Amino acid sequence: MEIEKNNRMNSLFEFYGALLTDKQHSYLALYYGDDYSLGEIATEFDVSRQAVYDNIRRTEASLEDYEEKLHLLANYQAQNQAVDTLVRYVHETYPDDHTISALLTRVADQAAR
Repeated sequence: MEIEKNNRMNSLFEFYGALLTDKQHSYLALYYGDDYSLGEIATEFDVSRQAVYDNIRRTEASLEDYEEKLHLLANYQAQNQAVDTLVRYVHETYPDDHTISALLTRVADQAAR
C-alpha cells in the first residue's frame, strides 16, 4: 500500500509539481524523490518535524485536488493503456506488417511523452 501511495504521489508530482510553491516542491522532492525522513527535512530547513509533516500532507491533498479537477494523470494512464492494447492487437493480428509496426512505434513514442 505504501509503495502504491509513493508511486501515485511521484506521478502526481511529475504532472503538477510546477503548480506548487518552492517550499512544497522542495519538501515533496526530498520526501518522495530522495526518501528523506521528516526529521531530515526538518533539519535541512530548520523547522519542526510537525511543520514538515503538515506541509507534506497539505501538499498531497493539493496534488489530489489538482488531479480531481484536471485528470492529467488519469488521462495519461488511460492513453497508455489504449496504446498498449493497440500494440498487442497489431503484433498478434499483423505480425509481418512492418509499416504499421513503424507507425505504431511512433504513436507509442508520442504517447509516452
